[in-house]
Amino acid sequence: MTELAKLKSLSEWSKLRNAFESKVLAQMGTLPKERGELQTKVLDEVQFSGYTRRRVNYFIDEWERVSAWLFVPDGKEEVPAILCCHQATPHGKDEPAGLAGEPELAYARHYAEMGYVTLAPDCLTTGDRVSHGLEPFNAAAFYKENPRQSIMGKMLWDHMYAIDLLCETKRVDSARLGVVGHGLGAQNALFLVSFDERVQVCVASCGFTRLREDTRPDPWRPEDGLLCFPKLKDLVKKGEYPFDLEELLALAAPSPTMLITALNDVTIPNTKSCDKAVEYAKKVYKLLGAASALRNYTHTSGHRMPPDGLQESDEWFERWL
Repeated sequence: MTELAKLKSLSEWSKLRNAFESKVLAQMGTLPKERGELQTKVLDEVQFSGYTRRRVNYFIDEWERVSAWLFVPDGKEEVPAILCCHQATPHGKDEPAGLAGEPELAYARHYAEMGYVTLAPDCLTTGDRVSHGLEPFNAAAFYKENPRQSIMGKMLWDHMYAIDLLCETKRVDSARLGVVGHGLGAQNALFLVSFDERVQVCVASCGFTRLREDTRPDPWRPEDGLLCFPKLKDLVKKGEYPFDLEELLALAAPSPTMLITALNDVTIPNTKSCDKAVEYAKKVYKLLGAASALRNYTHTSGHRMPPDGLQESDEWFERWL
């Protein structure tokens, strides 16, 4: 049973929060202590009706740079911004930009049309960040060079740089930042809102079930086979759960966070357990005076973002961001 089940006071939560953070970070692996300068460069830009799309790149360490699509709506000042995390697709950033992949996941273009500044970067092993000679999602080169890290930890660190970029973008209100993602992108979105206090609002679609009720032999491994947490498989085999969905949701509190969950998701088992995770985590939200800021919206459209789910996402950002 989760320790949240017995939580009764804010003083108890303060101690639990530190413990949860430590447990998650232990699975993340070694992270750098400081972020460097972005050195953002605009490679090209195209004007569309209502917004401009820019192709940008920026450094995340001395040698490595990330390529991303930045959308800026016309004629507005001090607007909120949304980081759009792509799912496990070899298209990487091009899918949320609406240039490839599933049209319903073109978040960056969609929210730019609604008046938000949006950013869609490539994750490691996808898009322009596939290692030479390897297929997308092959993390062998990364783990060879970084045996003490995890892909999920690396993606969290990279997405913090993406938030840096949004904060530095002209006309962005850095006090109103959100994140959205589907599948692998949902996992990235929730880790980001849990560990980066600059992110105020999160929508995470079809990314989760509780570890304790996950029947897959290697949980937290997306359908593409990407190994997110190298240590986790052996622990789960022994019935040990260093953290679970409810702990992540609690770490996000009081930031408004919505799960969008398919009850008939063919890639993620036992998604009904998300309701239980939200129930546990809501104890923390209530103690912080934000009971209405945590929600699990369910549908039966399979592992996808259906139109009603996208509408719920739109309303969530409009309400809280």
